[in-house]
Amino acid sequence: MHPELSVVIPVYNEEAGLAKLYARLYPALDDLAARGVTYEIVFVNDGSRDRSAEILSDQYRLRPDVTRVVLFNGNYGQHMAILAGFQATRGDIVVTLDADLQNPPEEIGALVDKMREGYDYVGSIRRKRQDAAWRTYLSKAMNRLREKITRIKITDQGNMLRAYGRNVINLINQCTEVNTFVPALAYTFARKPTEIVVEHEERTAGESKYSFYSLIRLNFDLMTGFSIMPLQLFSMMGMILSGLSGGLVVLLLIRRFLLGAEAEGLFTLFAIAFFMMGVILFGIGLLGEYVGRIYQQVQGRPRFVVQTILEEQHDEAIK
Repeated sequence: MHPELSVVIPVYNEEAGLAKLYARLYPALDDLAARGVTYEIVFVNDGSRDRSAEILSDQYRLRPDVTRVVLFNGNYGQHMAILAGFQATRGDIVVTLDADLQNPPEEIGALVDKMREGYDYVGSIRRKRQDAAWRTYLSKAMNRLREKITRIKITDQGNMLRAYGRNVINLINQCTEVNTFVPALAYTFARKPTEIVVEHEERTAGESKYSFYSLIRLNFDLMTGFSIMPLQLFSMMGMILSGLSGGLVVLLLIRRFLLGAEAEGLFTLFAIAFFMMGVILFGIGLLGEYVGRIYQQVQGRPRFVVQTILEEQHDEAIK
């Protein structure tokens, strides 16, 4: 009832790859069990529209001693699925893993060994990413931008394979944020974080659930959820542009009195005006991100709704 290791795996439309996941995950964890590491696996079905929930239920019946399944009543997103998994875990070490086998389950042992050295947060860095070039480049660019804005040092923020200590998990479970980025949140709570290098493989089946738009939204959540620096930078930009605009007005007045009326600079003024309007619209959108987060938070709605938890001895329905 109190394993040393809990593995949390969010699942969304992964029916094509679950059998391959089982074939590698359970033997890898059974090898750890032979070394004295008791474990449990917590699958969280994030409202899959395929047969994922049925396949997870079948696996629970095959290995009820180490398998638990949390079933959502709808799709709430990967990070909400991870948070629900955290609430269901009982282990002292909690590892998150993708269901698509891009992170080899055999690497879990390396994270456990590192945690046993006294760390309470172990991130992972992919040795060689098996992703599209645009996704790799965008991820690296957002890593650099995020570190400058939030001061959170995560080398590979897009990698799911991470280990968390029970102290960090308990603090995360106390948070009620509607939108958050779990690795960054854990990093802020960790007393002794570190990172290790792990292998990375191509997706075995299905397709990535993160589109270009989803990645942009994720990074907006990350930056607006952990820092007000974007607002401060925009305020500084506004002051600089206001000063430059005032100087331009003075210059145009002087030219008018000295040279008389002229129309040659009309299109330049149009370009300046359009640039100013673009900056204003960007600022309104940035401010809207913060206001939107406040709006969602004050609504007080549940972040997710758990329909059923399949676990040994009894099934528990929670809302």
